[in-house]
Amino acid sequence: MRLVACLLFVMMALRPAQAADAQKIAQAIPDIDRLFSDFQVDSHAPGLVYGIVADGRLVHVKGLGVQDLVEKRPVTPDSLFRIASMTKAFTALSILKLREEGRLSLDDLAETYVPEMRGWTYPTKDSPHIRIRDLLTHSAGFVDDNPWGDRQTPLPDAEFTKMLQRGVPFSSAPGSHYEYSNFGFALLGRIVANVSGMPYRRYVEQTLLTPLGMTSSGYEIGEWPIERRAIGYRWEDGRWKVEPSMRDGAFGAMGGLQTSASDYARWVAFLLAAWPARDDADDGPVSRASVRMLAEGSNFTSVAQRYGASGATACRQSLAYGFGMRVAQDCELGLTLAHGGGYPGYGSHVMLMPDRGVGIFVFTNRTYNGGAGPAWDAAMALQKAGALIERTLAVSPLLAQGYAAAGRIYAAGDVGAARDQLAMNFLMDSDVDSWRRKLTTLKAELGTCRTGAPIKATGALSGSFTWPCERGRVAGTILLAPTPDARIQELKLAIKLP
Repeated sequence: MRLVACLLFVMMALRPAQAADAQKIAQAIPDIDRLFSDFQVDSHAPGLVYGIVADGRLVHVKGLGVQDLVEKRPVTPDSLFRIASMTKAFTALSILKLREEGRLSLDDLAETYVPEMRGWTYPTKDSPHIRIRDLLTHSAGFVDDNPWGDRQTPLPDAEFTKMLQRGVPFSSAPGSHYEYSNFGFALLGRIVANVSGMPYRRYVEQTLLTPLGMTSSGYEIGEWPIERRAIGYRWEDGRWKVEPSMRDGAFGAMGGLQTSASDYARWVAFLLAAWPARDDADDGPVSRASVRMLAEGSNFTSVAQRYGASGATACRQSLAYGFGMRVAQDCELGLTLAHGGGYPGYGSHVMLMPDRGVGIFVFTNRTYNGGAGPAWDAAMALQKAGALIERTLAVSPLLAQGYAAAGRIYAAGDVGAARDQLAMNFLMDSDVDSWRRKLTTLKAELGTCRTGAPIKATGALSGSFTWPCERGRVAGTILLAPTPDARIQELKLAIKLP
């Protein structure tokens, strides 16, 4: 019965939720294929696979090069790659699942679940003890450890326990700033294991991978035949060298997952399906509300250049690290969630555009060869082709009621025409006579306007609109009050300039 439920969810999760412009996506594919083909050659990657997920399904996937340099097996959508730090989102969502079940709180001290931490010496007398939230957002005070952390994957659990008992040096006081820590995510893996009562990898497999139908994904690479695996290489001294394959161990939670493009597309579709918030059945392995928490960035925001060729000239992004995801607001792509993966023998990148229902990912089998540049360039290619359709909010009944009142006000040239729809502050901020003069001026210049033109909701209680008029256009915004009757607290009307 459980298998049937899992399969039903997979079918539901991959079902289109919003009509993307499939024709325009198809038109952009040749240019996007060239981006990744050039990247594979220029970056000396033996093999590469990339995919585009739109509206719940894998709309394009392409393998380039080979899985290995001996047998020269071609890369396919089913080739298995280690995805390195893109694993962190699986770890973060496992923590959020345990939170959802009431088994922990993000503000709990980590030492509550990892007793070996209780005797640690903190860097200052006023340092707060580490919370689970600090580990998720890389603000626990640990040093940036990419070169060291990447080699710790096979560390036995017993050795990790000894490491924790000895304590670690701090780079800064916990909660003071962002510093990327693989060690911190290994601690999260230990928390998942201790709270769930099963090994970290088993919890992820049972809670996320199996329900999503990701049957070719897992942490112990030896469980899959070599014929399916992309062998990891590094490019050094003008030639490829084989990287050692690392078994699963105590640091698997920071970067040990192996998956295929076909499987990973299911994960991307599942994450994107969490947007927007809505009343539909919520039957996924983790609730949509918990998935959306991945985008809750820490307070340590920064500005950053967009990845890829357009980055140098694009407006800069507002950036923070959420829970296992890099969260940015991009002036052309909107909300984005992204993460790279760098690992001995592998590189990867994923970028999601939740408000467009589109995600792009890439895996390679060359050390630290992430592919962020072509992934973001591909997103911009879709944007320029008009293929990225911004999701529109439904107009709530309350907003429709307020908007209709705004139309009556303009038509009558008097706010008294909708006095029963005005919040208590409205005429205190600008009185009846002031509004009458303003409306008279607008109507004299523009004439009659079509006030029934559609309004664009910016929330359930706010929106913007443009009214076509006899001699021009009116640009307006409306904001309703946070009261049960949601009357108009603010209305702005102005001549729309060309």
